[in-house]
Amino acid sequence: MKRFLLIIALFTCTAVANAQTTEWPALKTFHGVISQTYHPSEEGNLAPAKQRAKEIYEDAKQLASSTVPAAYQSPKLKEALANLEKEAAKFNDMVTKMRPDPEIKKQLSVVHEAFHEVAGLCTEQKH
Repeated sequence: MKRFLLIIALFTCTAVANAQTTEWPALKTFHGVISQTYHPSEEGNLAPAKQRAKEIYEDAKQLASSTVPAAYQSPKLKEALANLEKEAAKFNDMVTKMRPDPEIKKQLSVVHEAFHEVAGLCTEQKH
């Protein structure tokens, strides 16, 4: 049952993100790196996330400073983008300082959730 729910969640997230990324290239870029690093971590493989920690941070910073499509602009989204950048910076710092894997994995989850907050706000604005 858990696997089924995970598959449904991944499908939903992918569908939402794909619809948004055609309008916002920086969102597509960040979605790509977070999906390629977070999902392996769910299986216990933190190597991709550790290897791409700086990229995660740089892409989050780029997303936060990019031009938000008019349909998505809101104070909440601006706040969520700033939070994503902050949490990605924290993640990169933890990897650089070689913090223990459980701490790194937990922070990667925080970054992933921050991304979903951004994506969710874009979905809310579209409806």
